[in-house]
Amino acid sequence: MNILDARVRLPQQFREARIGEMRNEYVAQYDAVLQVSSTIAKTLDDLIQEMKESGVDHAIMHAEYEFGEDGDALNEALAKVISDHTELFSGFGTISMEHFRPMRAVQQVSRIRELGFLGVNIQPAFFEMPIDDRKLYPVYAKAAELGLAVAIHTGINYSMIHPIRNEHPLLLDQVACDFSELTLIACHGGWPWVPEMVAVARKHPNVLIDLGGLSPKYLGVHGAGWEMMYRLANNLLQDQILFATDWPVFPLKRAIAEWKELSIKPEVLEKVLGSNAKALFSKIKAEVKKNDNT
Repeated sequence: MNILDARVRLPQQFREARIGEMRNEYVAQYDAVLQVSSTIAKTLDDLIQEMKESGVDHAIMHAEYEFGEDGDALNEALAKVISDHTELFSGFGTISMEHFRPMRAVQQVSRIRELGFLGVNIQPAFFEMPIDDRKLYPVYAKAAELGLAVAIHTGINYSMIHPIRNEHPLLLDQVACDFSELTLIACHGGWPWVPEMVAVARKHPNVLIDLGGLSPKYLGVHGAGWEMMYRLANNLLQDQILFATDWPVFPLKRAIAEWKELSIKPEVLEKVLGSNAKALFSKIKAEVKKNDNT
């Protein structure tokens, strides 16, 4: 079985911002829930070693913009990692969200395409913007035009200064309605609004769900809030669920082991752990190639 991790983070060694420099209101609860201070310093070498030990053949590395860093610098750093390890990584670039300017963002999306990335990662809620904010529509339109996917943080965040209402998956429904040709990836699965997330994905085949940054075992725990996702991942949504870890937030080997312990049909597990992501990114590459020829 080929295993593809649909979302790992650009290692902190390639980023300007450091966890120790962040406001306590931002990081304190992330540390309490996810122990980020003990994992965020993991290096690219650590990731490659984890991939070897866990049997992950390829990973999609995301340059996630969260703290007001230079978005262009993040993208260039990601491009360097991928060029040095083309067999291991593909990429999702990012756009500058602080002091957001739509035209600059559109130019960054074009640069993301030039760098050979597969898509754009955005986390608008960390900058007081809802998923369906009209200021983001030029970004969605440009990504659709270029055949790129857009990955968006959905559901809870643990920052005590950023409200989670801006990440409600129903906001993604509006974007999917307005951009039916755009592939959208709902990162983190939209918890606690799981029924709404499932409804959006069921309605829109172009919406996929990655379950990175969470312990897969809780999908099968009654009362954890994942019941509908767990049931439909095994049938109606089996082609729309992506295995992701959000490394270094969650270790690869543990995530794979927990997925394998769930009551998931073998043919569905194969899709979740690799085939769905492989099909998605093959589709993106085909769209990009088609656009290059027009």
